[in-house]
Amino acid sequence: MSHARRAGASYSKRTAAFGKPTRVFLSVAPSQLTDLPQAIKAAESGSSAEHDPEQVRSSDSSTDGHVMPQVRQPNREVPPVNASHRAMHYPESSATTELSSDLVDMTLPQLTKPAPDFCGTAVVDGQFKEIKLSDYKDKYLVLFFYPLDFTFVCPTEIIAFSDRAEEFRKINCEVVACSTDSHFCHLAWINTPRKEGGLGEMKIPLLADKTSKIARAYGVLKEDDGVPFRGLFIIDDKGLLRQITMNDLPVGRSVDETLRLVQAFQYTDKYGEVCPANWKPGGDTMKPDPKGSKAYFAKSDH
Repeated sequence: MSHARRAGASYSKRTAAFGKPTRVFLSVAPSQLTDLPQAIKAAESGSSAEHDPEQVRSSDSSTDGHVMPQVRQPNREVPPVNASHRAMHYPESSATTELSSDLVDMTLPQLTKPAPDFCGTAVVDGQFKEIKLSDYKDKYLVLFFYPLDFTFVCPTEIIAFSDRAEEFRKINCEVVACSTDSHFCHLAWINTPRKEGGLGEMKIPLLADKTSKIARAYGVLKEDDGVPFRGLFIIDDKGLLRQITMNDLPVGRSVDETLRLVQAFQYTDKYGEVCPANWKPGGDTMKPDPKGSKAYFAKSDH
């Protein structure tokens, strides 16, 4: 039997030890065919090196002067793992961490904490005027955002708040409307008659937030469109946030409910009692303790 046959038979027996034959590709120069048994032996060594990385490193450096045959390892390409797959199967991965940080942003406004400061140009009584949060020190402030000038739901809200501005002022509360339009656009809208889709005369300031800085600080900016959601914030006379609501774009807000909430917070500030559901000025309140609760529910009309 020739050297090649004996080597091939020996090689088949040895590769069977791995459970199934291993396909090995040899790149051997014609001048090396006389050393075929040695080449096969080296190939076996390279094939088994899959299981032992140390053998790969040791076989790369030959000290006997012979040129070692090149061994092409089987193709072991690993398919790429996308972020969603990684997040699903590896809860500790960075993809999950990034998602968590997006969901919890502690810089957003928080109830009972100071309201984000703001400063900008507003249209006040038909004139441009710089206004800022500190202008309303020692007063309650209703700051509400709306999407755009010259739209449809927005003028109904702004006009409704403006028409009842005096009711808010009687209880030491001011109202400011804000959008990401410019103050020039605000003025043009005010100068347009209501019957033609404008606002007409305004009794509340319209604040311009052209850079979206204020809307973003209050967490109401719809980033993909660059317009605010219908966010409304009640800020008390100490500059603290007492109420936060946010509507999606199609639905306007209630002036009656906003006025009721301001009155309720002012009542609790003054008397230390709490206001139950649907409370209105003159209605029953309760002391915030078990006895107070029982006394409230003991009344016939509750």
